[in-house]
Amino acid sequence: MRTFVSAVMVVATLIAAMAVARAEPGTLDGDYNIMAPEPGTKAPPARKHPRGSSGLVTPIPLPPPLHYVPPAVPTVAPPTLTVPPSVYVPQTGMSLPNLGPGRSETSQDRAARCANQAGVYGSNLTGNRNAYIGSCINQ
Repeated sequence: MRTFVSAVMVVATLIAAMAVARAEPGTLDGDYNIMAPEPGTKAPPARKHPRGSSGLVTPIPLPPPLHYVPPAVPTVAPPTLTVPPSVYVPQTGMSLPNLGPGRSETSQDRAARCANQAGVYGSNLTGNRNAYIGSCINQ
């Protein structure tokens, strides 16, 4: 019995919603006008406006500016890079090249570069890791 009552309530709600939607013609069609006609004039007849255009509409390009002169672009020479010298490892007797970019670096940058190089080259080329990092930082 409950499902029958629920179904009747749903149908009644739908019928009421359709009646309200039909009670205000024109509001859903897009031709609703809130302007009242001026006194002494006849109201214009309601007309439907087609949506979309009848053909292809291409944009017209804008004319170039008349007074704009772009500023000259200065040429900048890149800084010269000096590659740090290779690090000599006394434990292995090898000279390992630096992997750094060759720009000025702080002591923290140098320590990070040397620790990275020690990991890249491995213990068979650097010998004692701490000794290699110390000699690389102090070069």
